[in-house]
Amino acid sequence: MSQSIRADFPILDRQAHGEPLVYLDSAATTQKPQAVIDAVSGYYETMNANVHRAAHALADEATQAFEAAREKVRAFINAPTREQVIFTRGTTESINLVANALSQRLSPGDEILITRLEHHSNIVPWQMLAQRSGATLVACDITDNGDIDLEDFARRLNDKTRVVAINHVSNALGTVNPVETLIGQAHAVGAVVLIDGAQASAHLPLDMVSLDCDFYAFSSHKMFGPTGIGVLYGKRDLLEALPPWQGGGEMIEHVTMEHTTYNVLPYKFEAGTPNISGAVGLGAAVDYLTSIPQADLVAQEDRLVQLAVSELKQMPGVRLVGEPERRLSVISFLVDGAHPNDIGTLMDRQGIAVRTGHHCTMPLMERLGTPGTVRASFSLYNSQDDVDRFVAGIRKAQSFV
Repeated sequence: MSQSIRADFPILDRQAHGEPLVYLDSAATTQKPQAVIDAVSGYYETMNANVHRAAHALADEATQAFEAAREKVRAFINAPTREQVIFTRGTTESINLVANALSQRLSPGDEILITRLEHHSNIVPWQMLAQRSGATLVACDITDNGDIDLEDFARRLNDKTRVVAINHVSNALGTVNPVETLIGQAHAVGAVVLIDGAQASAHLPLDMVSLDCDFYAFSSHKMFGPTGIGVLYGKRDLLEALPPWQGGGEMIEHVTMEHTTYNVLPYKFEAGTPNISGAVGLGAAVDYLTSIPQADLVAQEDRLVQLAVSELKQMPGVRLVGEPERRLSVISFLVDGAHPNDIGTLMDRQGIAVRTGHHCTMPLMERLGTPGTVRASFSLYNSQDDVDRFVAGIRKAQSFV
């Protein structure tokens, strides 16, 4: 199946440094299938116009395509209504939107609970909220293997906890967190829960009704869509009650010099001209993802990841960083005697794209006792040949250090 899927992604036909490209950096951004590329270019070629309110044909077509994308996303995540699907610039903006909108609900003595497994985008906005409100930011510890320490989470959760923010899947280690359990525990103390789903949306089935989180954030470019567009899902009562984050056009109902009334959902949180082509591309990415049996995709990715992990464990001088109970798509590792950046550069010269550094998880790296790692991340277009090239690439890189 991977070979037929690979053919859908034109960039994978290119070479890097004279070698066939092996792309193992999908946790940073996924490549785009031709269907998504065509959808974005088709928007600009045939219907480029601003959405809503205009009286001409192009604007009507653009509006219909834009709102059709919202409905596709709603169905993809099983949100109860389309009004609960807010378009943002991505996961980072979605989290910032929630953190800013919650400002008036927190006060000194309140607590915000996160974990040491988080991306900076799910740390810094909460630090800023704590500074504005006087609340305290609390971080739950993790195990040496890279799982959330569930006992520590339960200890830190209390009647002062107002917000809990955790990732669904770790971008640095691939840890799949038991979010259903954590959401239930957080709700039991009355906390609002946000889930950072950036690394989950392309790999796991999403169902907002059964998940029961208050907010869920994810990015188009992590799931084969364009950059610069993302989604914030929220429970309707919260979205109705929270104030808008940004002011301007689209998010208003009526404006005078003395007073403004706000638009209905979802437009209340979508100030200014949206990323229309990005939304159209995201809709095409959802169509692409839903056209492929997800169970088959997950099984193939798991097989490739487990094969790569098994090979790395047998290689002298290579150490896995993090061995979580459940891993999804990501492998972090170190090579003895070599800086991660050097390994990444040596692999790049062989046409193998991996990522190196702290992966925007500096507190996690500090907890694990390393400034950074080499990270390989897999997706639906990878194959066993990619794993073989990856393993051979590490061995060759080792010969230079």
